Amino acid sequence: MKWLEKYADHAYGLLRIVAGFMFCFHGAQKIFGLFGFSRPTDNQIWVGGFIELLGGLAVGLGFRTRAAAFLCSGTMAVAYFQFHWKFQIGRGFFPAINQGELAALYCFVFLFLACRGGVKWAMDRSR
Repeated sequence: MKWLEKYADHAYGLLRIVAGFMFCFHGAQKIFGLFGFSRPTDNQIWVGGFIELLGGLAVGLGFRTRAAAFLCSGTMAVAYFQFHWKFQIGRGFFPAINQGELAALYCFVFLFLACRGGVKWAMDRSR
């Protein structure tokens, strides 16, 4: 499978773009009340949705990728600990039980993107 190595930057670029725009979509759901989401009344959820919307867009476009991805990663860490895990002892700790799988996965995907930067097809590279 060594032949796949030459496509590593392409695959990474696709991961960044897809993750960014999917994250942006979650923010749009929260901010604009789309697809079954009611508009947030809680300031923390509104701020989180705003970070998802703009941070996801920035990551997807590759604009200031490291900073945007780091902020998105931190947002998902807070979401997991505060809204999913809630510091429960026992079964509530596990993401499959507390429905925090997506938040945990986004946290680490965005941490990886923050460490690596825009790489391929990113606005960062054109500057």
